Amino acid sequence: MKKSESIAGLAAALAQAQGIMKGALKDSANPFFKSRYADLASVVEAIRAAFSANGLSYIQTVEPSDKDEVRVETTLLHSSGEWISCGILSLPVSKIDAQGYGSALTYARRYSLSAAVGVAPEDDDGNAASAAKPKPTMDCTDHISAFHAAATLDDLQTAFKTAYKAAQTGQDSMAMATLTNAKNKRKVELAAA
Repeated sequence: MKKSESIAGLAAALAQAQGIMKGALKDSANPFFKSRYADLASVVEAIRAAFSANGLSYIQTVEPSDKDEVRVETTLLHSSGEWISCGILSLPVSKIDAQGYGSALTYARRYSLSAAVGVAPEDDDGNAASAAKPKPTMDCTDHISAFHAAATLDDLQTAFKTAYKAAQTGQDSMAMATLTNAKNKRKVELAAA
C-alpha cells in the first residue's frame, strides 16, 4: 500500500467524514437492465460536504495500459499533507472504441471512489430487493484455475477477459468482483516471480 509516512490525521478525518456521509442516490437509469444506479456525480455529491468539512479531497489518475482495459488509481488526501493510495482498479473495455473506453473509465472511477471512501448507493428499493429471489452466482472455479495456470501476464489477461465476459453476460456482479480479485492476486504473484 502506498501512503505518506503517517496517515493518523487522514484516518481521523476520514472517520469523521464517513460518520456524516449518506449513501449515493440512485438517480440514473439503465434501460438495458431496467434498473437505477448511482452514477459518478451521485457518488461525488454524497461525499462532497463531508470531505470539505474534514479537510479531505481525492484525486483519480489514469494509469497507462497496453491491454484493452482502463486502470484508475484513487488517492485520498488530507489538508495535513497526508495521503493514501487506494490501489489500482483495472477493468476490461468491452467495446474497443472511444465510447467503450470512456464508459469503462467512468465506471472504474465510480467504483474506485466508492470503495476508497466507503460510500454505497442508497437502497431506495428495499421492498423490491427483499422480495427478489437471489440470482445464482456463476461458478468461478475453472476460471480461477486458469488464472493460476497462467505463466505470463499476457496469459493471465487472456484468461481474465474470457472469464469476465462470461460474468458480464450473466450480469453477475459477485462473479465479476471474485474474478477481478483473483486476477489481481495472481498478477501480484506473477510480478514477484
